[in-house]
Amino acid sequence: MRTALAPGELYSERSGASDAVAPLVLLHGWGLNLRVFDGLRAALGSDQHILAIDLPGHGASPWTGQASAQQWLACIAGKLPRGAVLVGWSLGAQLALQLAADPALAVQRLVLIAASPRFVYAHDWPHGIAAATLRQFAAQLERDPQQTVSDFLELQVRGSLAAAAVRASLRHALQQHGMARPEALQAGLGLLEHTDLRELARGIHVPALVVAGQYDRVTPPQAGQALAQLLPRGQLLQIARAGHAPFLSHAQQVSASLLEFLRHGRRVQPDSGQQAIS
Repeated sequence: MRTALAPGELYSERSGASDAVAPLVLLHGWGLNLRVFDGLRAALGSDQHILAIDLPGHGASPWTGQASAQQWLACIAGKLPRGAVLVGWSLGAQLALQLAADPALAVQRLVLIAASPRFVYAHDWPHGIAAATLRQFAAQLERDPQQTVSDFLELQVRGSLAAAAVRASLRHALQQHGMARPEALQAGLGLLEHTDLRELARGIHVPALVVAGQYDRVTPPQAGQALAQLLPRGQLLQIARAGHAPFLSHAQQVSASLLEFLRHGRRVQPDSGQQAIS
């Protein structure tokens, strides 16, 4: 079901059982849109109340110059039901972490996919990319936004099981629901460059499941493991042969683990394709 947009409001879609106790809110990553979650939404089933949101300037959401992290968070918070479970992917995971720190939202649980509390390298954080590399990426974005996004899609599928199918799903989301605005892409890169959530993560006490891909080239699994250790009630689920989008390459595993986590909040037991770490 599509929701009507007020001026400046973010686009969202609802599906599933509207009377569910804790709605799931899906926040996508940089450059993509809510269509990337269509497969996950289907795998989670109709019993779940799901709200998928396009980030500012992405997909069908308007861009009105919301360049700061606080502006993005305020836009998203305006769409959130109280007591939700936040499911964030990549940049969406960083936003979910920050939203969970707001007591007014009463976030119940977190599922953080391909997540890192800090995207860029620091002397005490070896799990990120060099800031200079990210700035080169931003410079390329100014010259050719479409090619830059295409290159990023290729990076996301490297090392992934069923890489061609994952790439096709990512491209389909953009073709069906629209490319992000160049200004929104630049703002998103700025958020990734300047955000460090390590200290904030230590103070988030809701149960949190961190899902990492074994071969993720964007946010390495070591970043996910470190994040799970920072979170007081965090746990790590590392999925073998997954890249940056495990919810696409391993949709059934991710959805089953997510549902188990929602039901019981226990450490998810691994199967032959997964590794769970408390």
